[in-house]
Order: sequence, then structure tokens, then C-alpha cells
Amino acid sequence: MTPQQQIADFIDQILEGSDCFLVEYKVKPTNNYKIFIDSDSGFTLEKAISINRRIRKQVEEAALYPEGDYSLEVSSPGVDTPLKMRRQFVKNIGRKLEIELLNEEAKGIVGRLVEVGESHLVVEEVAGKPSKKAVEASSKISIPLAEIKSALVLIEF
Repeated sequence: MTPQQQIADFIDQILEGSDCFLVEYKVKPTNNYKIFIDSDSGFTLEKAISINRRIRKQVEEAALYPEGDYSLEVSSPGVDTPLKMRRQFVKNIGRKLEIELLNEEAKGIVGRLVEVGESHLVVEEVAGKPSKKAVEASSKISIPLAEIKSALVLIEF
């Protein structure tokens, strides 16, 4: 098993049973590990530090990098990162989204997320559209998750 696979296993073990979940995991050729985690209750700095320390401890105990020639970054995906997982959509019910569909001919949709089913979302109309290629949702629209190319949370002030 490679160090990358072992670290992925460490992440799974650490997150198991918690409200945190892995969104993305990247490894650069310089042994730079970027781990993006989200949480149902909000991903805080304290959670990031705790997870980072626990992973680092397991890496050291397994002697994966005895010379210490690796780096580890644990963070949330960030507000400008598209939602990727159903669990992220559930967490963002009530927020305004801009959704781009896989169908290139279809216009994007801007709406407030009101429901997340097993295989679809429901958004409802909101005022204002952020881009020229997006249309506002009219009343409620059901969108299959499989047809979503990207979905961004729009920050409201």
C-alpha cells in the first residue's frame, strides 16, 4: 500500500462516526497533501487542527515519511468551491444557489434550495440573477442531481 493510500485510510478512520466528511483529497508530487473536509454542523478551525494533528500522528506512528518530507493541509473546500456531494446540498438547504446543468443548451438556474431528495434537488424562485446565462427559478423546480454540472452557494449580505 502506498503512503497516499495509507493516509486516505487514516482520514476515513478519523472521520468515521463524526459529522465531518471528506470532500476532496489531493496529493502533489512533493508529498503535499491537501485534504478538504466539510461538516454537517460547520467546519471550524478547531476541527481542522484536530484532524490535522490526528492524521499527522498516524503518519508518524506508521513511519510513512521518516525524514519528515511531506506537508499536510486540512481545510474546508471554501465558499467559491462548487458543491459536490449530496451531503453538502443538505447542509445548504435555505441558501441561494447558482446551478449550471450538464445540458449545454439549458440555461443555468438561480434559486433557493428548499429540498434535497435521494436523487434530486428542489429550488424555488429568488429575486435577482447573478449572471447573464442564468435564469431565475419560477416557483419550484426539481433538478436531478445527475444533471448538475456545478452548483455554487451565493453569498447574501
